Amino acid sequence: MFRAPSLITFGAYDVILGGPVTAPLDATGAFEVELPATDAPGMNPSGWSYTVAEQLAGVAMNRVYQVLLPAEAPEVDLADIAPTDPSTPNYVAVRGDSAYEVAVKAGFAGTVEQWLASLVGPQGAKGDTGATGPRGATGPQGPQGPQGPAGAPGVVQSVNGKSAAAVVLAAADVGAIPATAAGTANGVAQLDASGKVPAAQLPATSGGGVRTVNGVTPDGSGNVTLTAANVSAIPAADEGAANGVATLGADGILTSAQRPNYTAAQVGALATTARGAASGVASLDATTRIPIAQMPTAVAKNTWTPQALGFQAWSCDPYGVANPAAKYLTPQRLYLTGINITESTTVTKAVMFARGYGGVTTNRYMAGIYREDGTRVVASSPVALTMAGQETGALPGMVSNHIGAVPLSFASTTLAPGRYWVAWLMTVGGTADFSFFHVQNEAPVATANFFMTTTPFPRAWYITAQSTLPTTVSPTAATALADHDIPIVALAA
Repeated sequence: MFRAPSLITFGAYDVILGGPVTAPLDATGAFEVELPATDAPGMNPSGWSYTVAEQLAGVAMNRVYQVLLPAEAPEVDLADIAPTDPSTPNYVAVRGDSAYEVAVKAGFAGTVEQWLASLVGPQGAKGDTGATGPRGATGPQGPQGPQGPAGAPGVVQSVNGKSAAAVVLAAADVGAIPATAAGTANGVAQLDASGKVPAAQLPATSGGGVRTVNGVTPDGSGNVTLTAANVSAIPAADEGAANGVATLGADGILTSAQRPNYTAAQVGALATTARGAASGVASLDATTRIPIAQMPTAVAKNTWTPQALGFQAWSCDPYGVANPAAKYLTPQRLYLTGINITESTTVTKAVMFARGYGGVTTNRYMAGIYREDGTRVVASSPVALTMAGQETGALPGMVSNHIGAVPLSFASTTLAPGRYWVAWLMTVGGTADFSFFHVQNEAPVATANFFMTTTPFPRAWYITAQSTLPTTVSPTAATALADHDIPIVALAA
């Protein structure tokens, strides 16, 4: 057997060679085989040699050795290049110098063809033809000899532990189940076209089929009915039911109907009803500030306030106002004096601070309140007023000179925080009937009306020719005037 590299390619010719070449011996013990030269051009790989493995029957030790078969020696006798001593180290047999190479070394000059031509001598004379000999008799054919013993294995020494020239393996030799075992007794089950074991190969059942499922036995018809509890599950009826389980919406979130409702106290918060309520919390207005109505009463400490003297509000503290000369109410002049309300305040009376009013019996005085937008809040009917200075506890000089606070009543009214005008009117009478305390005017416009604001509010102005309190007033009207001494007024409950 001649073994070359496992795969030899000749790219230029699109040829691929592979596998060993076995050369069987003929009846005379000779063989002939054609092999690629080991130095053939265009071969990949290159620079290799043949491995020769002898497989001779009856030989104690078959040889394995390497040989080179160059292209320049197209015919080689293996006996000439095989090693003669098997005990020598492994070597690659190569040929010696050819006769032509010996001649060249001896001095011959010329090509191989010229050297070959030099070996041919002149043709000699033709000899005489000899006599023909007698034909020999043909002998009988001998009997066929016995078949010789099988040769030794090739390069493969054994297959799955078996060593023979022709190895035959059974399913058991390769750890497999024989194909004949499919579907047979003590064999293996087959699968049908659906990939399942045919019914014919399934074992026969005893007792009519399934005996129990999760501990539940079949009914008379062989059917088993399981409940959610049998499979450790929650019944579908418990979904969304009391003492059951919650339902999730399509978004995977608990539905609003099944979310618990907590009170403010349960989550440590205050109820919305506590906003702006007593003992609750303050709210914020549109400007994110606490409304004035929810602010505590702004009372300065250790000073005189309207409340300290029994009033709800006043235009100014009369204590600090000088009155060098008496001033009298002008008949049919509607006096309007500003009051600032900072918290919800209930009032029932308008008050004029009088100096020297002795009282009249006729109903000729009116009082009321107007909002900053000019709309009337409340108005009294015309009434008669008692003399000033008649309050309980008044000083004797106040009583005799008719000096004090003169109240005029109207319907009880609650004022929300804001700016208002207290209106006072003497409908008829003389120009010296009612003398009042006043803020002295030193200019054509009342001194109380100086301001710096985007929403001006005149604190003191008047309208003439009024016999009653109108439903609306406007300080920007052409009839509004401010060149007067300003009455000091207050509101009381």
